[in-house]
Amino acid sequence: MEEKQNMVISPIKFPAELYGFRPEAAGADHQSSGELPLADVQILTSSGLRISAHSSVLASVSPVLENILDRPRKHRSFEKIIPILGVPCDAVAAFVRFFYSSRCTEEEMDSYGFHLLALSHVFCLPELKKTCTKGLAGRLRVENVVDVLQLARLCDAPDLYLKCMKLLSNHFKAVENTEGWKFLQDHDPSLELEILQFLDEAETRQKRRNRNREERNLYLQLSEAMDCLKHICTEGCTSVGPCDKEPTKNKGPCSKFSTCHGLQVLIRHFATCKKRVNGECSRCKRMWQLLRLHSSICDQPDCCKVPLCRQFKLRAQLERKGDDGRWRLLVRKVLSAKAISSLSLPKRKRKEEPREASDDHGIRGFRALQ
Repeated sequence: MEEKQNMVISPIKFPAELYGFRPEAAGADHQSSGELPLADVQILTSSGLRISAHSSVLASVSPVLENILDRPRKHRSFEKIIPILGVPCDAVAAFVRFFYSSRCTEEEMDSYGFHLLALSHVFCLPELKKTCTKGLAGRLRVENVVDVLQLARLCDAPDLYLKCMKLLSNHFKAVENTEGWKFLQDHDPSLELEILQFLDEAETRQKRRNRNREERNLYLQLSEAMDCLKHICTEGCTSVGPCDKEPTKNKGPCSKFSTCHGLQVLIRHFATCKKRVNGECSRCKRMWQLLRLHSSICDQPDCCKVPLCRQFKLRAQLERKGDDGRWRLLVRKVLSAKAISSLSLPKRKRKEEPREASDDHGIRGFRALQ
């Protein structure tokens, strides 16, 4: 029994390659022999095997090990032994190697990534933690995401934690069938609740993004409709335009604006509808709103050729006190969408074209050409 115990606790002398150590860096006294300087620390592993190391190297990298090494000992003659238990011997060897080489191989990350992350957290090695975080993030799978998440949470690795949560959110149905999730439900209800809350918040954020995207698309369509309305009333397009302009020879659909055809149909209806004054026609109401919206964003009503632009401006000034807050918000949103869309255009297209003055700005100065 005693012989077996001595065998277990007997130290192991690892070659210089274990540490990634270059013999020429050991000093002139050791260059000829190609050996490492004399080790003064023994790393004790769970199997009882010992790994020789150098206290100066350990203390320079890890503040935790520095405190352990500086701790006073009762007998100065005793050798320095640092126990690192609870992890495989090969994982400890890879951990010690990192002190000397500042790197981990892909094989070590595949086999001992979990252990190395835990050791980096316990002994305060930010570089090793960063390496392990990146390595484990690249090895995330549905089968191991719950285990990696628990480790990231315990080892204070927020980047890895967030990547695990995103993978859970995207593949939650598959994760529910894994053994890791079932074990989590039985033994860590607080983390389960944390995950479910994250999923709920992610779904809420996605709904909000979709809603905001739909709103932006609506404001962009209104902004394009304003440009299209100005285009029709100033230049004329296909069969619709101002009365002092000849119909366009090109009778095909307008390629300048996607909303042009629909707006022309609305204008032709508005010009001939007998119910537009009484407000009984919903299509005419829509046209009134477009004309009012144009007037709200138009900065040159005196020379604008869009019908009723100046009249709506004067009416808005008279009724300023009773102006609708929601309408002002709509105007701001459309202006914002217009500015964003203009920034996406080439610089030469952003310049405003000179506007032609006109004396007649009423509805009579505009008609649907036959």
